[in-house]
Amino acid sequence: MTPHRPDAEAPAADAAHLPHPPLHAYYGDEADHQRFLRRIFDDTAPDYDRIERVLALGSGPWYRRMALQRAGLAAADRVLDVGIGTGLVAREALGLIGPGGRLTGVDPSPGMMGQVDLPGVELLQGRAESLPRDDASCDFLSMGYALRHVGDVPAAFAEFHRVLRPGGRVLVLEISKPASRGGTLLLKAYMRALVPLIARVVSRRRDTARLWRYYWDTIEACIPPARIVAALEAAGFTQVRRHVELGIFSEYTAVRPH
Repeated sequence: MTPHRPDAEAPAADAAHLPHPPLHAYYGDEADHQRFLRRIFDDTAPDYDRIERVLALGSGPWYRRMALQRAGLAAADRVLDVGIGTGLVAREALGLIGPGGRLTGVDPSPGMMGQVDLPGVELLQGRAESLPRDDASCDFLSMGYALRHVGDVPAAFAEFHRVLRPGGRVLVLEISKPASRGGTLLLKAYMRALVPLIARVVSRRRDTARLWRYYWDTIEACIPPARIVAALEAAGFTQVRRHVELGIFSEYTAVRPH
């Protein structure tokens, strides 16, 4: 069994390993990046689900459930949900794995995990690059819209490979920049203007609108899907696929080989 690396002393990632270039309008170096994320997610956690329901028009649970089914989540699976946040993906996973399954959530934000209301779910503070789980301890690993916030993509995928059993499956959900210029401009206007406006109406927390502007900036700057697929393959995964819904919702699936 290989223990996970100590999270508090995780080394700074090389720029080539970042999911996007540093966004200096929000933070300085990588250490400052992690402090920024912890603060902004802790602060906005109480309003996160309410805003998400407004933005998704109630379709979020249906889509997450369909994505998990497409990725092969099965009854009685042992699931690790990385970046569990407030539990939006985990809630749908629990309905699919049933009483015979087990789900553990990992997140660096105590504030977000404090909003998780899912009986029987184990919550652990940690980061994708250093998962607090034993080797080959999971059947299925999910990450919902958190890849843009990690500090080292190859390190995270290496950890995903380590904690999955041979034959285990991974699902990474992300929002990708549209392929067309027109689609990108429309999504940018929605995410950087309309969404922060809605957030200001729904939430009294100053950082909520800033979080959603930051979301768009990470989407716009994120490494392209082909590099994410290549990074999963480089980590040792097989059957790596990308499925796209509505031109922006990317589902990356892969299998740890036997």
